[in-house]
This record gives sequence, structure tokens and C-alpha cells, in this order.
Amino acid sequence: MKGDTMKNIGININTEKDSNGTILDTIKKDIKSTIADSNITVFENTSGLSRKAVEKLDFIISLGGDGTLLGTAREIAEYNVPIMGVNIGNLGFLTEVESSEFCYAIESISRGDYKIEERIMLECTIYSSDTLKKYICLNDVVLSKGALSRMAKYEIYIDDKFYSSFTADGVIVSTPTGSTAYSLSAGGPIMYPDLKLMSITPICPHSLGIRTMVIDGKSMVDINLKKKYESIFLTVDGQESQELKEDDRITVSMSKDICKLIKLDNYDYFDILRRKITSRTKECEGGK
Repeated sequence: MKGDTMKNIGININTEKDSNGTILDTIKKDIKSTIADSNITVFENTSGLSRKAVEKLDFIISLGGDGTLLGTAREIAEYNVPIMGVNIGNLGFLTEVESSEFCYAIESISRGDYKIEERIMLECTIYSSDTLKKYICLNDVVLSKGALSRMAKYEIYIDDKFYSSFTADGVIVSTPTGSTAYSLSAGGPIMYPDLKLMSITPICPHSLGIRTMVIDGKSMVDINLKKKYESIFLTVDGQESQELKEDDRITVSMSKDICKLIKLDNYDYFDILRRKITSRTKECEGGK
């Protein structure tokens, strides 16, 4: 793809990570010095990411941490606009371009030295007795208990066929993108990010025989909440949540919308995986 087509640029910034606007100003100057005729539109904390504002953009920069990118992806999923993640947060696994490397990144884009990687997203629907609510997410859908240590019973069907019924603290339905997040902490596998798969991972199941199931992304997962002894919440990408009622039915499937991520030509998924996930330096006593 030619860099000269990438002139209309959006920036969605997490203002909590750049309260005085210093980083944003530097990013804007770097863009202008590299792409002189660029048009820059700034959004704060995903506010204003409407169809009219976003569809005219060639790409949008998510300036924050991984959470900022997740929020950006959900907001603009239906508009088919690529995202470049620039990290000014902590881990920065999804936002692998560090702010200190932004000059190189924007120069690479201006030269066309990048590719667009497509990631699947999930659509989640909650069927209650009197309401229907839909969510979309890039990482995962999580059903989990509240503050007290009491489990709930879940009944799961895959493509209308009974899979399992178990008591657990919760259930995670994850995309490959989300497989390095909560699902990994719960014992789920790492899935290569551009695959069209889903994983179903129980959280602390009260059974030795229940483990992660990896399924085709075209499948439909149907989760029924059969018994709950306290509050159970459904959370998408760790950012939006809704309390569930007993006998609520939840379906999770691959969304028709996809997330497009800009990856520079020197992008190495396995290098980032080693440095930021599998081989992170352990903290030592005394901070040494």
C-alpha cells in the first residue's frame, strides 16, 4: 500500500496518560514533519468517534495502552478504518510501537513499509426475559462472579450441541488476540493472532476434567447461567460490563466486523511475545 494515500489521520488519545498534552503535541509535530499535507483529527478517550468523523480517515492512531486500543477497536469496528497502536502505557503488547519509536513508524507508513493485519472480533448477545443487549469486543467475553467466593453453574452448547455443564468462578470466551490476556492467566493456550478461532476457558472449575476448548471461529457458543448464588457479571474486553440474571442466555460468535491493525514491515510477533509475555523479567525483592 502506498504511503501517499495515508494523509487523513485520526489520533485517539487516552488523556489520563498524557494529562498536559506533551506527548500528543510531539506526535502531531512528527506527523507533520513527515507527511506535510496530512490532515489530523484528535479524539479524546474515544469521544466523538462517529461514522461521519471516522469514515473519512485513512487510519487512526490509538495513543495510550492496550486498553485504549481495545476501546478504539470497539468504537470504530464497523467503519473499516485501520488502527496503529502507539504505547504510552505499561505493557503495550497490542500497541507495540513505543512513543519513542514513533518517528520511525510514521516514516515507514509514509513509504508504504507496512501491512494491515486483520483480527477477528466477537459479538455477544444477552437474552434476558425482557431485554436483549449486544456487545462487540476484540479480546474476550468474560462471565465471572462478584466479590464473594461462591461459584455459579454454567451450561454450554456449541453449534446447538451440548458441550458441558460445570460449576466454576466463571467462563472466558476469547479471540486469538485475547488469548494472551485473561485467558492465558486462566490456563488457556496462546493462539496465533490472525487465526479465525475461539477458545472457551473455565475460570477455576470445580472439576479436574474441564479444560480449554478451542473451536472454529464460525461456531456459535451458547452459555446458559443455571445457578448463581451471588452477583454474576458479563464483561467485554475488561471495560464494559452488565450484571446477569439467573436463566439469562448468552451467545458468542464471530462478528461480521473485523479489527484492522497496522503492522510495520519489521514487526515480529514472536519477538514481542517473548519480551512482553512469555519471558518478562520477574520482579526481585527490593526492586533490584
